[in-house]
Amino acid sequence: MIPFSILDLAPITEDSDAGQALAHTVDLAQRADDLGYRRYWLAEHHNMPGIASAATAVVIGQVAANTRTIRVGAGGIMLPNHSPLVIAEQFGTLDAFFPGRIDLGLGRAPGTDQTTARALRRESASHPDRFPDDVAEILALFDPPEPGQTVRAIPGAGSQVPVWILGSSLFGAQLAAALGLPYAFASHFAPGELKRAIEHYRSHFRPSRFLDRPYAMAGFNAYVAQTDAEARFHASSMEQAFVALRQGRPGPIPPPIEGYRERSGRLERSVVEQTMACSAIGSVDTVRDEIAAFVARTGIDELMVTNSTFDHDARVHSYELLAEVRKQLDGRVT
Repeated sequence: MIPFSILDLAPITEDSDAGQALAHTVDLAQRADDLGYRRYWLAEHHNMPGIASAATAVVIGQVAANTRTIRVGAGGIMLPNHSPLVIAEQFGTLDAFFPGRIDLGLGRAPGTDQTTARALRRESASHPDRFPDDVAEILALFDPPEPGQTVRAIPGAGSQVPVWILGSSLFGAQLAAALGLPYAFASHFAPGELKRAIEHYRSHFRPSRFLDRPYAMAGFNAYVAQTDAEARFHASSMEQAFVALRQGRPGPIPPPIEGYRERSGRLERSVVEQTMACSAIGSVDTVRDEIAAFVARTGIDELMVTNSTFDHDARVHSYELLAEVRKQLDGRVT
């Protein structure tokens, strides 16, 4: 069976603050380490009241320092917000502290609104169209320095931090295939182009010094509880958050509502159904069957799971049950 990994948005709930959200991130990462998850990634978002992972490299360092073996990384760093040299130095530093455990996923969206994007990096050169050149620059900065090279990432040069391309459209798939890099698709919130993007990536992949064959990961929402009804109850927090974001009123993660989908209007249900099309919500048996079908349908190499349950203990328990799901699926294969 394929590896399971975790994407954490460090959710800030209505009854908490950023400090508590980050403490919960460390706690969940430690449990994920014990449970055998492959990776623990943090996502860069800015000016979002419900997300505490804006300083992504800082959070990665704290998570890596409090875990033992799990790979820790960015899913992802939004490259238009940054100088490639700064990112190479940050992740070179993380790799120096935690050798062989750091991943760098790169995206070309700003991860925020345009006004905030301008506040982050006020240069015209930061346009997303520069993304392929910026990726190439980071890859070069991670290489051993050439004789006479005037600009080096210190730390960073020679570190060979694994670089992933992230995307929610064909653009990222095209770039990852051309560069021979691993590819992660953001199907946990933008599933529409998943099939086409994965097919393009595989069919156009060029073997490289990084990979000899394509390696594709897909984002996936998973809410696991003792019963289907309990899982649907917990998932309603994220469903409400997606609707609020689509309506231009992002906020902290709200508490769950019993029967939220059934009580919602047509437009709200449409938003939830579109954004959460790649999801498994239910008991262990339900989620096991739905993940098995998703993997069979997509042929992905790794599943990157996310979950923003309002109650932290319930969120941790969901990932504990999901680890049991993976064991059961592994038993089916072997």
